Amino acid sequence: MSRLPTRKSGETEETLEKEQYQALARFRYALRAFLAFSEQATRKSGFTPQQYQALLAIKASPDEALLVGALAEQLLLKHNNTVQLVDRLSESGLVRRNPSRNDRRAVVVTLTARGESKLAKLASLHYRELLSRQKELSTISRLASKMDDIA
Repeated sequence: MSRLPTRKSGETEETLEKEQYQALARFRYALRAFLAFSEQATRKSGFTPQQYQALLAIKASPDEALLVGALAEQLLLKHNNTVQLVDRLSESGLVRRNPSRNDRRAVVVTLTARGESKLAKLASLHYRELLSRQKELSTISRLASKMDDIA
C-alpha cells in the first residue's frame, strides 16, 4: 500500500492494491446479495426488514430482552421511531412491552410465543442462505486477511 499526499495540510492517504479493491467489491456484492435475499424473504413472510431485525436483535440479546433505547441503538434508529416500531410489533402480538425493574420510565421489550415462532421460521431461512454462501464468505475472509500482508 502506498501513501499519497492529500489536499489537507500534507496528510497522507492510503491507496489500495488491486487485491484490496477485489476483496471490497466481493464483500459488497455478497452483502448486497444477502440483503436482497433477506428483504424478499422477510416481506414474503409478512414482515418489514426492520421488524425482522428488531425481533432478531431481541432474541440475540443476552437476556432475550432489550430496553427500547438499546433496541434503537441496535437498529440504528432514533428512539421515537423505535417506539413506533415496537408499538406495531406489540399490536401484531409479536412482542411484549414490560416496565423495567431498574427504571420505571424505561420499557423492556421481549418476544411473545408468536414472535418466537415467526422469528424461528424466518431466521432459519436466513441461516440456510448464509450457509449456502459459506464458500464465498470464506474467500472474502481470506482476501481480507491478506490485506495486512499487502499493507
